[in-house]
Amino acid sequence: MVGNSSLLTRGILLAVDAAFLAAYYALSGSLWSASTWADVAFISLVLIPAVFVLVLLVLPLWQASPLWLFLAGLGFVGLAAVFQVVGWDAPAGFAKLAAVTALGFWFLGLFERAAWVVAVAVIIPFVDAYSVWRGPTHHIVEHEQHLFSTLSFAFPVPGEHGSANLGLPDLLFFAVFLASTARFGLRTYATWICMTLSFGATMALAVYFDLSGLPALPLLSLGFLLPNVDLLWGEVARRRRRLPT
Repeated sequence: MVGNSSLLTRGILLAVDAAFLAAYYALSGSLWSASTWADVAFISLVLIPAVFVLVLLVLPLWQASPLWLFLAGLGFVGLAAVFQVVGWDAPAGFAKLAAVTALGFWFLGLFERAAWVVAVAVIIPFVDAYSVWRGPTHHIVEHEQHLFSTLSFAFPVPGEHGSANLGLPDLLFFAVFLASTARFGLRTYATWICMTLSFGATMALAVYFDLSGLPALPLLSLGFLLPNVDLLWGEVARRRRRLPT
């Protein structure tokens, strides 16, 4: 009964959140027009959390069959491509989110220990920073704007036709890190809050320094590591004690 109640609650919250997002994405261009920093605050504290609460609500699916998750991810990739071709940008964006979430949950199945996730969280900020400032992402943002739109998720600015965008790898690792909290007994809700706020912080820094973009994975990794540092360190310490000397 408790499980059914929890499932019902998640279903209701998912429906309410989806309805809010559908209305906002349909009407965003005709909503209020505010200052730049008011827009940053709205996207950071309302819109980004509303999008990523979808991932939180479907988190129990990380335990699904790896084959099912992989096939579901590929299916949503195909659906996103169809929506993109016919010009349904908002549905395409949420199909991308569903695709990378399913593939992120599947990818987590390759990690046997929390220490492996920590290693990824330490390494990927450097890879992302290089890509954004000197590598492929920099080239795409500067010279292939259409491709960047295809490989990113848009957060429309209210009252305008522009948007803030996150790359699909950012969404992928959000799903991986969040699912790892469930798999390895870490702090799920605190991690979700910190990682969600990290995206808004990255956007605020980009606006403050008047940059075309900043790598989001460095702060995302911190958002995963900081709420769990004691638990992760304890896991590392336990494994070191079990190693032969």
